[in-house]
Amino acid sequence: MWWYVAPTIINTFLESYDFSGKTIIPFATSGGSGMGKTNAKLKPSCPGATLLQGRLLNGNLSEESLKKWVKDLNL
Repeated sequence: MWWYVAPTIINTFLESYDFSGKTIIPFATSGGSGMGKTNAKLKPSCPGATLLQGRLLNGNLSEESLKKWVKDLNL
């Protein structure tokens, strides 16, 4: 994360592939800033994809809470 948004290289990656009909779940391992406006900035780069709310995984999560987050995604 760079000031609450994903680095530009992530947008470039998304724009390089067709994610139509796919579900994208952003996550970050940043030790500083949160997810902020990440989804709003990524959405134009992945038209046709479902972009779910992401999560900051900064090392303060237990294995149990991480498993719960994945389970709660209901994919």
